[in-house]
Amino acid sequence: MTKLPTLILAGLLSTSAFSQDATPAMQTAEAVLDLRVAADLNPDDFLWLNRLIVVFADSDRDPSYQEQLKLLTGRFAPLLAERDVIVITDTDPANPSDIRKKLRPRGFGLVLIDKDGVIKLRKPSPWDVREISRSIDKTDLRQQEMRDARGEQ
Repeated sequence: MTKLPTLILAGLLSTSAFSQDATPAMQTAEAVLDLRVAADLNPDDFLWLNRLIVVFADSDRDPSYQEQLKLLTGRFAPLLAERDVIVITDTDPANPSDIRKKLRPRGFGLVLIDKDGVIKLRKPSPWDVREISRSIDKTDLRQQEMRDARGEQ
């Protein structure tokens, strides 16, 4: 079951990122998006390193799940990479991952976890990358990262 989301993602990337009208910059930027399956991941391994977007569904055939993956791997995916985001998918409620046990979703859900391990957002429907990026940019940690990048105190 863990291979199927990867195959779906590969299909999405092959149709969107490498289509004839995609620019080379888009192809490179989209390839940067880190997408993983939740099966053997421990969310504590990402503390202070990455923000997590966890996408849950009861099946990889869930239309909301498929739409969310398209949104996350679309042309705005570089916005997530700039914000140190890793996307984790979990579509196997029969074999609950540590992340599923911790977050206890019902059906489809999107959860944004900041670098400090705090849940910043829960959505029961697909969300656009620009909306997610705006939510990340409002957090205190991201605000500090942007000040540090500008050399401010």
